[in-house]
Amino acid sequence: MQSSSAAPWADLESALARAFDPQAARLAVAEHVRHLTRHGDFVRWSRALDALPATTTGWSIEHGWLRAGAGQPDVAALTETLKVLSPWRKGPVCLDGVKVDTEWRSDWKWDRIAPHVDLDGARVLDVGAGNGYFGWRMLDAGAEFVLGCDPTQLFVLQHAMIRHFAGAAANHLLALRLEQMPPGLGDFDAVFSMGVLYHRRDPASHLAELAARLRPDGLLVLETLVVPGDGEEVLVPAGRYAGMRNVHALPSLPSLVAWLEQAGFASARCLDVSVTTTEEQRTTDWMPFHSLADVLDRTCPDRTIEGLPRPRRAALIARR
Repeated sequence: MQSSSAAPWADLESALARAFDPQAARLAVAEHVRHLTRHGDFVRWSRALDALPATTTGWSIEHGWLRAGAGQPDVAALTETLKVLSPWRKGPVCLDGVKVDTEWRSDWKWDRIAPHVDLDGARVLDVGAGNGYFGWRMLDAGAEFVLGCDPTQLFVLQHAMIRHFAGAAANHLLALRLEQMPPGLGDFDAVFSMGVLYHRRDPASHLAELAARLRPDGLLVLETLVVPGDGEEVLVPAGRYAGMRNVHALPSLPSLVAWLEQAGFASARCLDVSVTTTEEQRTTDWMPFHSLADVLDRTCPDRTIEGLPRPRRAALIARR
């Protein structure tokens, strides 16, 4: 099918209205548009979206890469257009033959989680979805419908670029925080919150909101930063953590399980704990700014430049 550019919310309301309460869909899309269009770079980004070439749409996952579009003869021109929306953080993606080498090898995270979750026929919410890369992995794993939410306008425009090449698919993205979504957008079979919890000032409130979006016995997939320890420690950084200003609390694994139980989740199980490496998160041509290597202590790589434990991430599942 041939694709041409459209507004990043062109089919969003109708898709949400089919899946949820139509009034909730209208409210969500109205706030989505308001939030997107107030950004100072929205017009510049929209021009880049409009400049994308018509293409034969389609998508697939190949060795972790999201490949969308049929291939573009003018690779240099398309590369220049895609880079208007830098930095690209989640991927990797290949758009019409242009390989976008993102900051994160998000496929590695997915490979740690995917063997443990069954998404066949599921309706999924992806909180902090970024550009929606994981939504494509969820559809590829059998999900019937994916809704992402992320307040970062740049990522939502990147998602629109990906959809331009991928074509119509049940992977949608709202430019909203989870707590801004109308209550009528709920009853999900599975909710993913990956890389979000440590950014919330009130982790308990975030976990409660995740629970509220799930159907009874629905699946939570939680991935977040943790600190070493067998007790119920919680690290509250006094300033920055790994160069980030907005990191509020890093629990030990036992603390994280306790938080889940206090939020009403059951059967919590840890799938994986991995120290983040500079191969998984790094500076690239598509994300040319500071990354993990710049925030680790060069004399003691197990510590951050603030003298705190280096990033390690835990992935857990639980049931509402």
